[in-house]
Amino acid sequence: MTSDSPTSHRAVFGTWPTPLEPMPRLARAIGLGAGDLWIKRDDLTGLGGGGNKVRKLEWTCGAALADGATALVTTGAPQSNHARLTAAAGARLGLDVVLVLAGAPGSSTSGNLALDGLFGATVVWAGDVDDAALDSAAEHVAEQLRQRGFVPALIPFGGSSVIGARGYAECGRELLAQAPDLATVVVAVGSGGTMAGLLDPLGSARVLGVHCGAVTDPARTVSELTSGLTGTHCAPETLSLRLDQVGDGYSTLTEAAMAALTLTARTEGIVLDPIYTGRAMAGLMAAVEEGEVVPGQRTIFLHSGGMPGLFGHAPTLAKLEEALTFSSP
Repeated sequence: MTSDSPTSHRAVFGTWPTPLEPMPRLARAIGLGAGDLWIKRDDLTGLGGGGNKVRKLEWTCGAALADGATALVTTGAPQSNHARLTAAAGARLGLDVVLVLAGAPGSSTSGNLALDGLFGATVVWAGDVDDAALDSAAEHVAEQLRQRGFVPALIPFGGSSVIGARGYAECGRELLAQAPDLATVVVAVGSGGTMAGLLDPLGSARVLGVHCGAVTDPARTVSELTSGLTGTHCAPETLSLRLDQVGDGYSTLTEAAMAALTLTARTEGIVLDPIYTGRAMAGLMAAVEEGEVVPGQRTIFLHSGGMPGLFGHAPTLAKLEEALTFSSP
């Protein structure tokens, strides 16, 4: 399950490289040329419903296995894509998984949470807590597991760590092989590891992040992860990072995200989610409108997955049902 290198342990979960596909109808709809816009299908990574966390988990779980772990513990919101994929990774590896989630029983009943149960994970509800308290609750759970004879590994929030970011450094190298002429890669920024990894091979001029509200200081978060990965200081002010798509908060549905995920579905038949990829696509559309992303250059939208979360987001489902068109037989 891991590589032979003593310093680069890696579990094998995904199917690589993921496809790079054109999006000509969406490109024309948002003001780009038909050949300008492409999508990197990291929603098709193969494990547990797919998504960007698979690349990170290959490295974080590889390190856990190397340390002799018999259980995985991680944190997140009730509809966390990372929690869902950690549960799937644990099932693949034969490890127990405990998910320490913010909130209380009944706060969410579908989407990713349903898959957590399908994969056999145990959920511990931490209540209405901030990030520090959630981390503390996870440490407490890990200590309880140790007392029961387990060897727990704490997987960081969102899988984002210097180790996890290696997965997206590899993705950046995949992209350079698939599209050497790429000008811009647009990516949702949650816990920061995806953007940080891409910055290693691509550089800040070719990566545009769209903040989704998961962390309070996305520029600092990404810069610290990038600096740790590359060994060279990455100044926060050098990053290309849009902060205009958060709206009223991380878990809310913005009008721009709703418009973006609807247009993407109706032009390309591709499903985005309201929290991450919907916001990222809205950010891309705003960047085109403002001239930050221009026609005539290859722009790549990184689809980081998250579709199960769509089915756990009641406001989005209500709007989609309102938009149904009915006709008489």
